Amino acid sequence: MADNTRVPFNRIERAAAFALASVGGLSIAAILVVLVARISGVRDMTGGAWPAVVFIPFIGLPITLVGIIAFIVMLGVRRSRLARDAGE
Repeated sequence: MADNTRVPFNRIERAAAFALASVGGLSIAAILVVLVARISGVRDMTGGAWPAVVFIPFIGLPITLVGIIAFIVMLGVRRSRLARDAGE
C-alpha cells in the first residue's frame, strides 16, 4: 500500500467524527455565548437556561478530547490492519 493512499472512513468512524465535531462545536458556542453575555452586562446566571449553558463546556470539552484520542487510536489500528493485510 502506498503511503499517500487515502484510507476511507466507515460509517461508524464518520458518525463518531460528526458527533465529536458537534459536541465540540456546541461547547465552544456555549463559551462564546457566556462571554458575550458577560460583556453585555448579564451578571446573574443562576436562573433560566444559564446554568445549562455555563455547564455544557465542562462536560463537552473533555468528552471531545477523549473522543478525539479514541478516534485517532481507531484510525491507527485500522490503518495498521490494512497495511498488514496488503503485505500478505
